[in-house]
Amino acid sequence: MREFIVEADGGSRGNPGPAGYGAVVSDAATGETLAEAAEYLGVVTNNVAEYRGLLAGLRTAHALDPTARVHVRMDSKLVVEQMSGRWKIKHPDMKPLAAEANRVFPPGQVTYEWIPRARNTHADRLANEAMDAGARGEQWSASGDDVEAEAVREAAVPARTPGSAAGDSAAAAAGATEAGTAVAAGGSAAAGAARGDAAAPAGEGRPAAPGERRPAGSAERSRTRGWSTAPDLGAPATLVLLRHGETPLTPQKRFSGSGGTDPSLSDAGREQARRAAAALARRGTVQAVIASPLARTQETARIVAARLGLDVTVDEGLRETDFGAWEGLTFGEVRERHPDDLNAWLADPEAHPTGGGESFAETATRIAATRDKLVAAHAGRTVLLVTHVTPIKTLIRLALDAPPKALFRMELSAASLSAVAYYADGNASVRLFNDTSHLRP
Repeated sequence: MREFIVEADGGSRGNPGPAGYGAVVSDAATGETLAEAAEYLGVVTNNVAEYRGLLAGLRTAHALDPTARVHVRMDSKLVVEQMSGRWKIKHPDMKPLAAEANRVFPPGQVTYEWIPRARNTHADRLANEAMDAGARGEQWSASGDDVEAEAVREAAVPARTPGSAAGDSAAAAAGATEAGTAVAAGGSAAAGAARGDAAAPAGEGRPAAPGERRPAGSAERSRTRGWSTAPDLGAPATLVLLRHGETPLTPQKRFSGSGGTDPSLSDAGREQARRAAAALARRGTVQAVIASPLARTQETARIVAARLGLDVTVDEGLRETDFGAWEGLTFGEVRERHPDDLNAWLADPEAHPTGGGESFAETATRIAATRDKLVAAHAGRTVLLVTHVTPIKTLIRLALDAPPKALFRMELSAASLSAVAYYADGNASVRLFNDTSHLRP
């Protein structure tokens, strides 16, 4: 069984005041940094920021391997003692965060250790980077020159509903990750580094680790669209993944797949698409726009493509899952009317929605074939895919080599951006930019 070390920290400049957190996940056996997470939180207390850092670290570790054992190290005596069960949690702001943290992994799979602040410098640095970014009106990203990170800083969506279960897909129903956390995966164990070599030294196919100094004469990190790339592999095929804007069904949290009424965008959804288009146009790096055939993705893609001066190509493989008889229903309505079918669907990727819809396994097969076709056709290019919740989550899951149940651990806001870079050796690197709440007009 794999073992991860999660180091997390949070801080508030004022307590309460402008706050942020940082978390880093490393391999316990090798010490390799696998992923980092950080977020500017706005005005909260120091303790809330620390709990938010813990939660982000656990979720990031779970996305890497939900079966792993996790050892959490924090310099917050309060959080460590409370999460270990030795101190009671009395504050109303921290009780739900602690409860949520306890649900990420099964009981007994996570242990906690207090460490001095001097041994928690990596997470502390990330938290301060997030707070510094917030002071600039930005959100933290692992690399400031990434086109996708810059684009998401400019896109806009209305506030998400915490715990959103359905929208265009109910894949977030069983424990969505928190929108607003920027996650940078590093090393082949997490997301497939450029060479797939976790031990490769800096300048030989991987970016320098945080705080690492490259030896004199070593290759600088590639500036190819913000992705690290080994010279012998060439530029990756980068798929920038844009979820379509809101439809009237999105705020109602209704299943809306490829077998339903095929709704168009709402006014809010069209505004989201315009803002995403403006952000991508300012960067000027997208070379093609490909969209699902459904009305909401077509409308989003046309708005973006018009701003970019590109045509829209339709790919049937990017359509949303067919949710069968659940189309148009809320998650609660499905639970009430078809409880056995829903339980089977949540437990087994081969299970179909009521009425003969598409299983997640079938969706994954379709998406994998579409991915392979697009990567082969667009090697070395940056392509915008305008699609839906389940296809985007599936592309990310496959890139991370995560199990099917990882779909239930992701949440994807309307008009949010993610990206996957695919290299010539078959490895992939994932960047998640799901936070757009700070970009509301």
